[in-house]
Amino acid sequence: MSAGSAEAARKKKPQPIPAYATSVAWAAVPGPSLGAAQPIGGYAAGCIAGARPLPPEGVGYQVIRLSRQRNYGHPVLIDTLREFGRRVAAAGLGTALIGDMGQARGGPMPSGHASHQIGLDADVWLRLDLPPMGRAGRERLDEIKYVDYDRMRVTADWSDRQARMVQIAASDPRVARIFVNPAIKLAMCQRSWPDRGFLNKLRPWNGHDGHMHIRLSCPPGSPQCEAQAAQPDGDGCGEELISWLDSASPAIEHPPGHQPEPRVVRKVPAACRTVLNAAGTRMASLPESAPATVATTR
Repeated sequence: MSAGSAEAARKKKPQPIPAYATSVAWAAVPGPSLGAAQPIGGYAAGCIAGARPLPPEGVGYQVIRLSRQRNYGHPVLIDTLREFGRRVAAAGLGTALIGDMGQARGGPMPSGHASHQIGLDADVWLRLDLPPMGRAGRERLDEIKYVDYDRMRVTADWSDRQARMVQIAASDPRVARIFVNPAIKLAMCQRSWPDRGFLNKLRPWNGHDGHMHIRLSCPPGSPQCEAQAAQPDGDGCGEELISWLDSASPAIEHPPGHQPEPRVVRKVPAACRTVLNAAGTRMASLPESAPATVATTR
């Protein structure tokens, strides 16, 4: 094929829209829309009307990286995380670090996540070694990685506290699934639990070695929320997990010369245009000590 023909073929092939070009408007909205909370669309292609912010601090938890303005979600997610914090505190585990939830009106993000779009997702860091901190001090924290990729097993830093925190999160009936690294799923499977039913919710996924990604089911009264298919029966500790462990090393995931595909943002439902342009409330201002720029995600 000549150079001219190759160029013509390239132009004819649909080119992906850069993620930032379609997501910047969602990141720039001044606050949630007014009215009742309604998740619209799917977890990776949707938005949320009437989102609420998770208070930056609460019993058993603190929100990190508040400058990113990603501490919004459906009221059911807010209630779930606050109850989770109370249970973490009651178990004497420490203070949970709540990472990215969603933007004020959901929608695609300029960086970091394909999902987290309808107010029903939240990242919770696995480290439990930090005391309650000021908001400025929570801006530049580092995740602790709990996976040894040479062995595809958890590291020596993984402890009963991390395992118990994951179990607390997965035991909430509002939680549909929790994404964790395959090595972390294996560590949870290898423990003795009085009731192993919660293990079904732990879904192996590459990455997720320093945090767990909590995802709620569509709440009652949410007709426009697109639910995911149910997980297969069982604890998920068998052949499926083994296949993840066999393919989860960074060398396999990103071989030499690997060029990642351009990130393409999926089209959100038409109803989200109304949410994006609706009247709303303004976000709370950040403390003066917080950085002015939004940090890049993992």
